[in-house]
Amino acid sequence: MPAVPPWLPPLLNTAFFTICRTHGDAARSECNMFCLDCHRDAFCFYCRSSKHKDHRVIQIRRSSYHDVVRVTEIQKVLDVGGVQTYVINSARVLFLNERPQPKAGKGVAHLCEICGRSLLDPFRFCSLGCKLAGVMRNGNASFSMEGKNNELMMMEREREEGISSSRSASSRNRVEEAQQQQQQKQRQEDGHLRGGLQQDSYTPTPSPPPNSNARRRKGIPHRAPVKS
Repeated sequence: MPAVPPWLPPLLNTAFFTICRTHGDAARSECNMFCLDCHRDAFCFYCRSSKHKDHRVIQIRRSSYHDVVRVTEIQKVLDVGGVQTYVINSARVLFLNERPQPKAGKGVAHLCEICGRSLLDPFRFCSLGCKLAGVMRNGNASFSMEGKNNELMMMEREREEGISSSRSASSRNRVEEAQQQQQQKQRQEDGHLRGGLQQDSYTPTPSPPPNSNARRRKGIPHRAPVKS
């Protein structure tokens, strides 16, 4: 027989959101809590503080008059793989039990294996109740956390290996970048050095042009005419 947590059937059969008989006059008197250790009737916020302080407790919420539970709460104690989830009020939830619906029309790609409800994504079940029915009927699904924990451990290991590889690649990139910067700096220094050598090189001063008057021959002197 497939392993089913002893608290799951009572959870699915419990009536929630009734008024607590002890704290009926209080503001938070709705019975929307369920104890996984006691797995009895639902209770309110104040009963939790007084009777279930150190117990495993989950809170049930409502969507369109149907009971839902947040995935972040239930997945800690139950493998909810294969169950369709929805995002309601920015939180991912799943339904406790199947919901009545008209017959699915043609062209629907994904259907619940138990009740035939149309699904948004390629899941097998529409609710925890339908998954429980599938586990009991076919035995090809499981609520056990053992396989889920192994899967999570594998995913965590792959994530750590990916981080390690990413860090190694990042270190190599930093080393290559530093080398490129050093080479560029060296090229710049070499360029400045060559430019300085060219400016400091000796350029001979051109000799002045010869004086054209130095070798000019004097002409024959002419005397002024003598007056009579």
